[in-house]
Parts: sequence; structure tokens; C-alpha cells
Amino acid sequence: MTTLDSPTGVRPGRAHWRRTVAAYVALTKPRIIELLLVTTVPTMFLAQGGVPSWWLVVATLIGGSLSAGAANTFNMVYDRDIDAHMGRTANRPLVTGEVTPAAALVFAGVLTVASTAWFAWLVNPLSAALSLGAIVLYAVGYTMILKRRTTQNIVWGGAAGCMPVLIGWSAVTGGVGWPAVVLFLIIFFWTPPHYWPLSMRFKDDYAQAGVPMLPVVESNVVVGRQIVAYSWAMVLASLALVPVAPMGWLYAVTALLAGGLFLAEAHRLLRAARVGASMAAMKPMRLFHYSITYVTLVFLGVAVDPLLHWPLVG
Repeated sequence: MTTLDSPTGVRPGRAHWRRTVAAYVALTKPRIIELLLVTTVPTMFLAQGGVPSWWLVVATLIGGSLSAGAANTFNMVYDRDIDAHMGRTANRPLVTGEVTPAAALVFAGVLTVASTAWFAWLVNPLSAALSLGAIVLYAVGYTMILKRRTTQNIVWGGAAGCMPVLIGWSAVTGGVGWPAVVLFLIIFFWTPPHYWPLSMRFKDDYAQAGVPMLPVVESNVVVGRQIVAYSWAMVLASLALVPVAPMGWLYAVTALLAGGLFLAEAHRLLRAARVGASMAAMKPMRLFHYSITYVTLVFLGVAVDPLLHWPLVG
């Protein structure tokens, strides 16, 4: 008869192994990786003008996941001191001690080498260079240089989150075309109105950690104005894709409707800020959650539109 020491019925060694794997997976921030990949695959469909090679899609997604995981792990290593002072990050593996900083750095380094080599070998050298550039942008540009020094940290640091569209496009075409640049701009302008509502909700955490996010330094009205400005720029960039790609009716209607709702939510938030509404009444997380839906809908339109061939101009 086998005796199990764990009250859950799982052998202690196996339970420890599972906790360790879960901790390393958590270092990569898998939820952020999912969002990045949502933009990569549709871009590949648009670049192909139809359905790209499924092997190429899988290879690009694996490489992109490794690359994003490396950048996110470097971020957690550097930010472990401020993560300890923020409620929503206090349980991260480097804060709780489940993973040591040295081990996490080795892990991030391995992921960096693996992702770069993967792209160079199975996709193409340009995609490998863009992937490595994305890691450097996020780990050094955003995390080490911008995040703790300027209220515009998420604006310029967010450029790293735009790189998957360039990687997806280059994976198919071997270059970077104007449609890829427009897609880059959509994500670039989307990042602040996506992230600042979250920063508004958790601004006390950021203030306690000494991170000068815009909602910490400026009033809610100023933040609301910035959100509205970037939202308009994002919607205009999404519509610019119609003549540049060119896109058909499906994408155009999707971009208009999804963008219109985004603008309505952004202006609602600004109106609430102007009348001095409480954080609970402003409901900034409503815009945050919708922003994820928005980018999913728009990029779904990017993927499906080339398959239907419904041109705006016959």
C-alpha cells in the first residue's frame, strides 16, 4: 500500500514540481502573452491576403510566446522591489520567494536566446531581430529607463507591445509594409487608453511604490483628456488601414462600430472626471475591460476581411 504524505493525495515531490512550474509560467505573464498573440495571427492573415501556412503560424506563435515570456521575466526581476508594495503584484513569484532573482535571470536569458534562435531558424532573420528588439524595448526601455522616471512611461514603453504585428507581418512577407506600420500605430495609440484606466483604479498602489503613472501625478480630468485624445488617434489609425491595406466592408464596419463604442466609453470617463465623480462612480475598469474586447474585435476583422473579399470599391 502506498502512503501519501500530502493531505491532498498528491506526493510532496510532485506537488513541489507543479508549484515550481507554475511559478516559472507566472514569470512570463501568460495573460499578457495571450493579448499579444491576438494581434499576431490576424496580421499574418492580412499579410498573406488569406490563410497563411499553419506551420508558419504555429512557429511564429511559439517564438512570440518565448520572446514575450523573456521580456516579462526580465520585467519581474527588475520590478520585484516595487511589486512587493502593490496589492495586485504582491503574490508574484519573485516577491514570495518561490523563484530567486538569479534563477529568474537565467530563465529570462534562456528564453531570449531560444526565441531569437527559433525565429532565425524557423521563420526568418528579420522576425528574429524584431523579436530581440521587442525584448530590449520592454526590459530596458520601459522597465529600466522609463517606468520609474516619467508619466509617459506607458506611452513610449508600450511600443514593445506593438512589435508582434511587425513580427507577424515580417514572418509572412520577409519585410515590413505600410499596413504593418498602421497596425503598429493602432496598438501604439491603444496602449494608453487601455492601461491608464487600470492605473486610475490602482493609483494608490503605484503611488505607494513610487511609480509616476499619469493618474498618480495628474488629476482625473487630465488623465481623462489624455485617454480621449489617444482614443481618437487610435480610431483614426484603425480607419486609415482601410485605404492603406486596402480593407473591405467587414473591417470598415467593425472598426467604425467598435471604435465608436470605445470613444463613447472614453468620453463617459472624462465626463465623470469633470464632475468630480468618485472612483467607484467613474468605473475606469469598464473601459479597461472593453479595450481588450475592442482590440480583439478589430483584429478579428483584420483576419476575416481578406477571406471574404468584400471590397469597399467594386
